[in-house]
Amino acid sequence: MAKKVKTNKRQVILEEAAKLFKAKGFSGTSMRDLGSQVGMEAASMYNHISSKDDILESICFHVSNTYISQLREIEQLPVSYVDKLKALIQLHVRLMIEDGAAVSVANNDWKYLSDDKLQQFKEARKAYEKGFAELIEQGIAAGEFQPMNVSVALFTILSAVRWVELWYRPGRGISAEELEENIMTILLNGLAK
Repeated sequence: MAKKVKTNKRQVILEEAAKLFKAKGFSGTSMRDLGSQVGMEAASMYNHISSKDDILESICFHVSNTYISQLREIEQLPVSYVDKLKALIQLHVRLMIEDGAAVSVANNDWKYLSDDKLQQFKEARKAYEKGFAELIEQGIAAGEFQPMNVSVALFTILSAVRWVELWYRPGRGISAEELEENIMTILLNGLAK
């Protein structure tokens, strides 16, 4: 039972750290800030985490591992490339809605990872982008997507969904499902009638 409590407390620390890092930045957040946020003395948190760097690593790699594992699952689906792309866009939107603070940290504070972890994270990002680009290339080759520069398509899509974690919250007059549909419509069909 003690292990479960420790794991849950660690998860609370990670979730609250993500919120603080998003609001104040990794370098602008102290362990005292985090301790205050979770209702613990900074020193007591070290029973659940080893360092502020450990927190950043956990958040960044949780997000990158989620994206990569979901990409691998989507690649294996017996559906069209259009549907695979829709599933990837939906993954981005959902993760930003459900875990926006962590996604924000992975998008903005990864540069503060320690050297070896920074290299691993960059490699994970490259692997994800490569897999995403290959899916677009395959869709073009199958005649499902218009011929175009794959890098332009990839980074337009990734950039187009990145703002969601900054903007979306309940009460914006649009549900998560409507947001996903609107984004997919714009990205896959454009605004023209």
